[in-house]
Amino acid sequence: MAIDTATDAMAPVMAFALVGALGVGSQWLAWRMRMPAIVLMLAAGIIIGPVLGVFDPVRDIGPLMGPMISIAVAIILFEGGLTLNFHSLQDAVKGVKRLVFIGAPLGWLMSTLALRYGAGLSWESATVFGGIMIVTGPTVIAPLLRTARLSRRPAALLQWEAIVNDPIGALAAVFAFSVVLVLNTATTTGEAVMNLITGIGFAILVGYAGGYGLARSFKRGWVPEFMKVPVLFSLLLVVFGVSDYVLHESGLLAVTIMGIVIANAKLPSYEELHRFKEHATVLLVSGVFILLAAGLDLEALAKLDMRAVLFVALVILVARPLTVFISLLGSGVPFREQVLVAFTGPRGVVLVAVAGLFGDRLLGLGFEDAALIAPLAFVLVAVTVVLHGFTLAPFARFLGLTGADTPGVILIGGSPWTTAFAEAIKKADVPVLMTDPNFGNLRAARTAGIETFSGDILSEAAEQRLELVSYATLVAATSNDAYNTLVATDLAPEFGRDNVFQVKREKNESARHQLPRTLGGRKFGPEETHADMNRLVREGWTFRVTRLTAEFTFETWRSERADSKVMARISPSGVIKLVRRDEDVKGGPDVRIIAMRPPGGEAEDMNIQPPSDS
Repeated sequence: MAIDTATDAMAPVMAFALVGALGVGSQWLAWRMRMPAIVLMLAAGIIIGPVLGVFDPVRDIGPLMGPMISIAVAIILFEGGLTLNFHSLQDAVKGVKRLVFIGAPLGWLMSTLALRYGAGLSWESATVFGGIMIVTGPTVIAPLLRTARLSRRPAALLQWEAIVNDPIGALAAVFAFSVVLVLNTATTTGEAVMNLITGIGFAILVGYAGGYGLARSFKRGWVPEFMKVPVLFSLLLVVFGVSDYVLHESGLLAVTIMGIVIANAKLPSYEELHRFKEHATVLLVSGVFILLAAGLDLEALAKLDMRAVLFVALVILVARPLTVFISLLGSGVPFREQVLVAFTGPRGVVLVAVAGLFGDRLLGLGFEDAALIAPLAFVLVAVTVVLHGFTLAPFARFLGLTGADTPGVILIGGSPWTTAFAEAIKKADVPVLMTDPNFGNLRAARTAGIETFSGDILSEAAEQRLELVSYATLVAATSNDAYNTLVATDLAPEFGRDNVFQVKREKNESARHQLPRTLGGRKFGPEETHADMNRLVREGWTFRVTRLTAEFTFETWRSERADSKVMARISPSGVIKLVRRDEDVKGGPDVRIIAMRPPGGEAEDMNIQPPSDS
């Protein structure tokens, strides 16, 4: 390791490499272990920082740390703004408005009271820190929502509240600090208020102008495709820097406004921009959490006493629930969803970063208790991240606000063979949904009691009406190979490329019709096209579900059914996986096999013990 023995400082390049490796590594490990990623990132940062002393951000990165975190938070908020498409709100819009216009000031008041009477801070420090505590942390909410697989409306409520209130919380702290500054310096009240109003107005104007100008230039083709992302990043930094120069922390509001404007501009290349920004945000969230955890001051934490515990309890159990319940009173949001939102309030990067900044400023004004602001912020973040990271998913399941416990399958295209396949999947107690733009093609599926959606799976109506979080596997199986390829390619980032499949193309063998491997879905099942599969069904082939046992193994099943075509494997836990070849099938007790059987197979099953087909 590149350590300077004279100063024990790590080389900056090595420090960046360590932060990146630990951040991304924590996210990957969390995915493998099905744990909240943020918990592992916090643990990794604390271990390499305060515990082992291997990495100290202030020592190893120096003055670059503050600007790096500020820019990272700005990019994270901008990416959050990019997700705020007004069409996606629908029935959640009223709840979001209340959480912003009523919840923000009410949360400020409740947090201030918790800090004053719980943590024992002065009114000045409590008011400034209370404003920052309005934020619920988009850096934390986004990973938690991916893990918990919440239903659409509560997920939208939590996501919009976190992103919109984030810059509002920072500005509330600016306002409160301006008031404290007026009362403790020669600055006049009128001057402070005018500076605040000017800064906020300028931030909104710059953010809107940046977003509108970028969208207009992209639509008119003034920026070539290969330069769109670089131009976007450059403009983002300019908007943030200019606005922040006029009023500190107003840059967060400006970039959020810019992201919202772009998200609602209906850009043709919006999806590509959004996905690229998502990837950048994953890296930035990882890095910022590692940096903040590694820079934790254990001596400052040691100054906290039982009043800090009381403060955290008041925030989680009193301030947050009261704020949400009062805000959503009479909103029409179901009570179960109110309960979930009320007891889900994780704090994140913005809280720690801004709290540390204003804590130092208040110390400069002579408020000694401001030294507790940064430690209290970190404790609140750590407790809420760990608490909600481990409890959000089971709590949401208890309230019935998650997708199905068993990940389901979406079949695109209504036809005799997809209907028969869907019936077999349903018989195996795996959720299944069939979609087709033609209402008549779904008649047989509806008769069989299969859930259907008449419309295009790529439409906004499908995004708004379907709980796609309940499904983990997608099969594009229409008679149109081009449409199958389009669906599989477009939805691959949503479901994961390993979980998107496509029926064999009609002209796949022709070199003129072969498509790049990057397009379309994976192959599965028999080497038959859509037309071939329908022909087999007309000839009497059926889908059968077979349960394996310790004695009745997959090899035994295959030897008795050499002419069957294996389609899918269902694990004992109910997770379905489409397969392409027998080699992909891992047998075992309670594993079920879905396969196509030729005519007459039912009679053969009568002689097999145990009778395992259905």
